[in-house]
Amino acid sequence: MALLLALRNLRRQFRRSLTALLSIGFGVTALLVATGFNEAMFEEFREATIRSQYGHLQITRPGFQERGRSDPWSYLLPAEIALDPTLLPPGSTVSPRLLLNGLVSFAEQTLPFMSEGIDPARDMLDDRALRIEQGRRLAPGDHQQVVLGEGLARQLEVAPGGSVVLLVNTPEGQLGAAEAEVVGVFSSFSQEFDDAALLLPLSLARELAQVEGAHAWLVFLQDTAATDAALGPVRAALPSAAFDVQPWYALAEFYARASVLFEQQLDLVKGIVVFIILLGIGNTMMMSVLERTGEIGTVMALGNTRASVLRGFLLEGALLGLLGAALGLLAALGAGQLLALAAIEMPPPPTFARSYHAALLITPVMVLEVLLIAVLTTTLASFYPAWRASRMEIVEAIRHVR
Repeated sequence: MALLLALRNLRRQFRRSLTALLSIGFGVTALLVATGFNEAMFEEFREATIRSQYGHLQITRPGFQERGRSDPWSYLLPAEIALDPTLLPPGSTVSPRLLLNGLVSFAEQTLPFMSEGIDPARDMLDDRALRIEQGRRLAPGDHQQVVLGEGLARQLEVAPGGSVVLLVNTPEGQLGAAEAEVVGVFSSFSQEFDDAALLLPLSLARELAQVEGAHAWLVFLQDTAATDAALGPVRAALPSAAFDVQPWYALAEFYARASVLFEQQLDLVKGIVVFIILLGIGNTMMMSVLERTGEIGTVMALGNTRASVLRGFLLEGALLGLLGAALGLLAALGAGQLLALAAIEMPPPPTFARSYHAALLITPVMVLEVLLIAVLTTTLASFYPAWRASRMEIVEAIRHVR
């Protein structure tokens, strides 16, 4: 009954209610678009980071994460690792990586490089991780082939089909050298990575360094959301004295910093939306109270309590928030569909190396958060006008009846 009465009162003041709904809808749409855009961009960035650098889980020797970059040969893992596949979700793979740094030469150019030897048959370096800009990616069976980061290839002035010479220091202090064909040029999300990185088959990396084994074993899952569920069993299966198992989010410091920065920007957007709703609904409800002063006096004279008057106005505010949020959600979903159809290529953000497609990723959690913001904010904005209405003296209020 109270709900029907609130709806009727909103319909009676159609223009003012419509204006309030549009202002709420605009705020909700802006918030969902900003949040959904950020979520889509960071999902692509997250998946690229996981597949190109960390895996969903990374298995190393204890201490490697802190000291392995400066002394990598002291932290080698076995060539194969005994990990029961039933511990992982279906479709998971475990792939070795061997770090390798040295010099790469082409014609008159010689530059330092950082690289990883990978197993192309097991690694998950798909287009989300490394986009092939020229040529092809490494394939199973490759040995004397490499793919270069776009920045490194540009500095060397080499293209697919050219041959480069790789020079590395072995753990014994000897010089390992090999000639390799450039079969592809890739871009990632990191400009710094692309300027210095190359990838080569694990077999060639081991041959150059004159070692067996790997610096890390990367566990790739089909679903990033399953990371924590897989972490416990893998840690329990490997002795902690010999193996350190870390999830991707404990290693991806740049991703974490960028996420915090964008979250701060989204908090600002949320604050603006809340201000818009508070201002718009507060004004709408106050005008409603002033226009209905006589009506309020009449219903209280007929026996309605001050508490029921207060609840009625608060319910009207909450309904405005709910309906406005629904309107904003529909508009945001429509915007997402238009973006998907348009396939707009966005320029790379600062420190990113490549562009990405504009998209909105609106999750159920996001919808629930925005719904709560809209309803709670409109209810809060309605409180003072509702309280003022409930505090009216019956005689004074009835005098306003026309």
